[in-house]
Amino acid sequence: MHVEAAIRDRRTHKAFGSEPLPRELLDELLDLARWAPNHRLTNPWRFRVVGPQARELLKLAAGPEAASKLDRAPTLVAASVVLSGDEVQQQEDLCATACAIYAVLLAAHGRGLAGYWRTPEVLRRPEGLAALQIGADERCLALIHLGWPRQERQPPERLALDQVTTYLP
Repeated sequence: MHVEAAIRDRRTHKAFGSEPLPRELLDELLDLARWAPNHRLTNPWRFRVVGPQARELLKLAAGPEAASKLDRAPTLVAASVVLSGDEVQQQEDLCATACAIYAVLLAAHGRGLAGYWRTPEVLRRPEGLAALQIGADERCLALIHLGWPRQERQPPERLALDQVTTYLP
């Protein structure tokens, strides 16, 4: 799949098959994420593949209403950024980690997988972070849902280029 096609065709999916992704496939996706651009080559991203015990702890932390959303996809990957303490570097690292997350989603799409970038409220609370062993020196940016798609998704409307672009003199 060409990069342009992957960017235009990738969609957020919320309906997944039940089979978890094999470790080898997850390793391929996460290995590609390591190639995201990052200022000073800090490699600030950390990925945690959520196993059954961690998922149960996360569901308990989320509470009954939000827990069901954590069962949508058979494979969950938490993505966090290491906090350096330097405000400028942290901004760079946050953006780099977002790029790495997007690389995972694009690579998954290129392999026929469905993906969903979530930022659930439970990952902004101490008990949710503890469930995924994310310490105070990190900030969680995403809970990536991955699996085989159960539906086709149509592209949403996008703003026209001239609505989001300004050429300055």
